[in-house]
Amino acid sequence: MTRLGASMARALQRVGPGFLPFADAATVELPMGRLLRLALFQVTVGMAAVLLIGTLNRVMIVELAVPAWIVAVMLSLPLIFAPFRALVGFRSDTHRSVLGWRRVPYIWFGTLLQFGGLAIMPFALLILSGDTTGPVWPGHVAAALAFVMVGAGLHTTQTVGLALATDLAPAHARPRVVALLCVMLLAGMVVSAIAFGLLLADFSALRLIKVIQGAALLTVVLNGIALWKQEPRAPSRTARDLPRPAFSESWALYAGKGRARRRLVATGLGTAAFSMQDILLEPYGGQILHLPVAATTALTALLAAGGGIGLLIAARWLDRGGDAFRVAASGAGVGIAAFSAVVFAAPLDSARLFAVGVSLIGLGGGLFAHGTLTASMAKAGPEETGLALGAWGAVQASAAGLAIAASGILRDLGAHLAESGALGEAMNLPSTGYLIVYHLEIALLFATLLAIGPLVRAENRTPRSRALPQSLPRSA
Repeated sequence: MTRLGASMARALQRVGPGFLPFADAATVELPMGRLLRLALFQVTVGMAAVLLIGTLNRVMIVELAVPAWIVAVMLSLPLIFAPFRALVGFRSDTHRSVLGWRRVPYIWFGTLLQFGGLAIMPFALLILSGDTTGPVWPGHVAAALAFVMVGAGLHTTQTVGLALATDLAPAHARPRVVALLCVMLLAGMVVSAIAFGLLLADFSALRLIKVIQGAALLTVVLNGIALWKQEPRAPSRTARDLPRPAFSESWALYAGKGRARRRLVATGLGTAAFSMQDILLEPYGGQILHLPVAATTALTALLAAGGGIGLLIAARWLDRGGDAFRVAASGAGVGIAAFSAVVFAAPLDSARLFAVGVSLIGLGGGLFAHGTLTASMAKAGPEETGLALGAWGAVQASAAGLAIAASGILRDLGAHLAESGALGEAMNLPSTGYLIVYHLEIALLFATLLAIGPLVRAENRTPRSRALPQSLPRSA
């Protein structure tokens, strides 16, 4: 029995990592418990994103009767801070402190910004809705301030949190750690969406205050747990007498290194291509394919499942020595097939083809995001991790926000032109506005492949021993 038990234990050790996703992401330097604890900052980022884009979007328009244009402006305010992610990452690289911390102060102050914005948000929204005896303009000001604070805190926390994970994880484990952190972001979004939906099912002003302020408290608690004893103190790296380079100089040095600009262009094009459909898939399924509400709601689950599978495939691929740019290019290729399936679902009236297309969009998006993020990490030096990840995050967030806004405008404009007959009788269809956007996404993905091509060739010319810089460990 002892011999049998020992052989069974050895067999379980061999098959375990293969059947437990990300079980092999843990290392001696970053054990699984510590890694999962660190990943909690991604959960709070996902919770804030769902609250802003999903839950409050509906609550403000339906329950609080706030005009749609005001809602659109408020929800776009967090994007104002997105371009500053590179600056925040750079500041965390060069932070001077007698305490010896570079990342912790920025993550903590980002957390406090999120907390403060969420704390005042429900009261601001109630005033904004007109449920007050005084003037409404303080509600506009307070709501704008709340959304800006949450957006600034969200971008700061995620940028510097990814940089901290990159500092802590050894180079060989970074692809798996990246995948785990991205999955934790998806998990935070899915769980938060379900929780907010259940908690606000019986809506009231008091319930709204409790839910949003509960999210504020949970943000502080989870981020505090995530930060506890993670970053080692190194006063020699943060001494005040050390020279601090200017951001412009560091940015010029980083952007001129290798093909950083082309990498950022490819990231922006691909992110825009995968993001334009975010607000159109469910209306497309309902209006064009006549799917019920339950079926269109399930699209979010299909998208998330596809994204999770894409992250897992990318992690395995990179762990076996794959090229990050090739992974990203494969994601763009899958995206072309995915949007083609979505386009053909309308003339074929095929809900199944549409579901396949949605799943493939998630798969392609997961591959692309993982590939570009890993490439940004691998190309950064030990003292520019925050700058590199901040630049990736700034480009990704800005491209996604602009793409989502453009998709709604292009869809409405295309539908108007089709109905007016300006595009010809053959194009006078309800699906025309949607199909214009989907075809544009396919074109953007082809442009993404053109941008990535030279990066793949350059990577293939790089000796394997130099592919991953032997610098401080990092993850994302």
